[in-house]
Amino acid sequence: MNERDCLLLQYIFEEQNLTRAAERLYITQPALTYRVHLIEKEFGVSILAKKGKGFKLTPEGEYLVSYANKLLIELRKTKNHLASMQDEIQGSLRIGFTSYFGRYHLLPLLREFNRLYPKIDINVDAGLSSELFELLLDEDIHVAIIRGDYKWFDEKYLLHEERICLISKEEIQLDQLPSLPRIVPKIDRKTAIKYKEYTYSSLHQTIESWWNENYIVPPNITMKVDSYETCKEMVINHLGYAIVPRVFAKPEDGLYCVDLIGTDGQPITRKTWMLYRQASLQFNVVTRFVEYIKSQSTN
Repeated sequence: MNERDCLLLQYIFEEQNLTRAAERLYITQPALTYRVHLIEKEFGVSILAKKGKGFKLTPEGEYLVSYANKLLIELRKTKNHLASMQDEIQGSLRIGFTSYFGRYHLLPLLREFNRLYPKIDINVDAGLSSELFELLLDEDIHVAIIRGDYKWFDEKYLLHEERICLISKEEIQLDQLPSLPRIVPKIDRKTAIKYKEYTYSSLHQTIESWWNENYIVPPNITMKVDSYETCKEMVINHLGYAIVPRVFAKPEDGLYCVDLIGTDGQPITRKTWMLYRQASLQFNVVTRFVEYIKSQSTN
């Protein structure tokens, strides 16, 4: 089984659809099916089983997917190690970052890093912090730039810290909050459960702790929306107040804005971290990227 076969199994597992898996490999579905049959013949097992109009992986197929993922990780490590042995900095760098941080902070830095090290092949994943954290745990990326205080037991570096504030259309007194309508973003309660020992403190939990320190009754939540940006739009339209990262409260919005302060007198903030493994610094491409991002950080 070669590298392409490993990718084939990985894509089948991720997509749960043969056509989409074939598209990611730039081959036809019949060609993919033929290759699956060859792998089954090589190992003497069935990989796929019919399930209604679709399919499911057999236990043997799931085991081969796990084996393929391990092979891909080891192959990438070997390639990067060999590249690190060269005098010129080259190789493959895999990073993940949240869309917001990438848009407003990281993209200019990536452009300059690419100019400094043109022979480094940068592979990027952008998404939710929870998704990126999982990629880092699975060693699918070298570096993750995520928001929230994840309990990461290896190397981490604080890149950015932003204040959390209350926004409303008119000025309001904090002691009035329990009786006023509040707008909040929906949260994914499955995330904290998923990582077990890697539990983290999300912004929702931080705000909830602040509330419990200041009030004995729960907030009057009247609306749950898809994002902080939508929260702000609801506030602009006089539908309630919201608690959001300060970046969403722009001067042109004309909103009343006040930073949240903890019982210790310090502002409530949301942190952005760069997470990576100490072991990955054996690769020059990772070391150079980590050092460069640290040198450009304004934390």
